[in-house]
Amino acid sequence: MTENIETSGQRKFLLFLMLLCSTFIFSQQTVTGRIVDDSGENLSKVIVINMSSDKKVYSDSEGVFSIEANPNDELRFVKEDFNRTSRRVLTNGINSPLFITLYQIPKDVGEVKIVKKLTGDLETDSRIVAKVDKGEQVRDAVGLPQPVGKMREKPAEVKSVLLPILLGNLNVQGVYDLISGKARRQKRQYRYDDLQEHVAWIRDRIEDDYFVKAGIPADRISEFIQFSFLAKPQVRTYVKAKNLSGVMLRLEETAPLFIQRLKENQK
Repeated sequence: MTENIETSGQRKFLLFLMLLCSTFIFSQQTVTGRIVDDSGENLSKVIVINMSSDKKVYSDSEGVFSIEANPNDELRFVKEDFNRTSRRVLTNGINSPLFITLYQIPKDVGEVKIVKKLTGDLETDSRIVAKVDKGEQVRDAVGLPQPVGKMREKPAEVKSVLLPILLGNLNVQGVYDLISGKARRQKRQYRYDDLQEHVAWIRDRIEDDYFVKAGIPADRISEFIQFSFLAKPQVRTYVKAKNLSGVMLRLEETAPLFIQRLKENQK
């Protein structure tokens, strides 16, 4: 009798798992659509991001895209020099093809001075508030080579020190660096230097006024950027790739979290 009860329980559990899996599979659907610009021309290489699953696809030469999504997922459409837009999909069980229009960001003409009025859209504002790196412009103009890597002493590693010892070779300096803690201090210092360099890279390219109008106090801007590095590690990946638009896209997601934390600390 006990064996029959256990068998029945196992069958019910397996049935529950199958039902759960089938519910997930059938709830996920393929969303398709076409992306054009404001003149009706097809837009290729538009990044389509499912903000729930972080899946990304690109539109093809006809502006057509296809991506997996669940009900009420948000799709974000991003292309350089265009205002980004978002769309909720599979709402009310409807899965009709999407028709997305992206509007091009107006470019500055000649020497006309335009007042920097922020829109609240980071994709647009990243170009409005971006500072010009004069040094980089000169290097590009004259074709000067960019420095490769950092000229600094490499900290001793346990494997690189112990393995030669097993082969009969003693790295005295390496052993000293490990025992004295010098290697550990070097790594900690390098991490701090890299962090400050990445924070400075962002601050050198984005006006403080932008952060202030987004709700970040002027004296907390660097703290906010460091918070973003922890909350969204992809921010530093974009910094290393020198992709300002990518950095600002991620900063947009962390700003509300940081502002909320400030409000909680003030209570």
